Amino acid sequence: MPMIHSTDPDFRICQISFDTLLEIQLEAEARGWATRWTSVDVLRSQVKEEIVVLQSLMREERGGVVRAYRCLVLFSTLEGGGAGGIATIDLDPARYESLERLDRDPKVRKVLARIFSLAVNGISMRSKK
Repeated sequence: MPMIHSTDPDFRICQISFDTLLEIQLEAEARGWATRWTSVDVLRSQVKEEIVVLQSLMREERGGVVRAYRCLVLFSTLEGGGAGGIATIDLDPARYESLERLDRDPKVRKVLARIFSLAVNGISMRSKK
């Protein structure tokens, strides 16, 4: 699965509703994709019902055609007192193309990509010395 870089034409960062995330989960379940939550119930037990943010990470290609986009999902957790979580989920290309982008401006794209990079590698509060 090739990585998608912030300079690639199909790189995107999108804000979606919790309901849209549920629809994406159900589509992934129906297609038998492994990169998803194990069930809608498990998703509901981990993800707070509010806006989530997606960033493209990889594309799965077969015969030169994109079969799925693997995306990072940044969300608020139900437990953890305001903590966030990050996970991956696969999206159908048509669904992926339909999502509203937040990253049309190159400077915004760069900043949002950096935020996701920090989230993937771990963020923690630090005391100033």
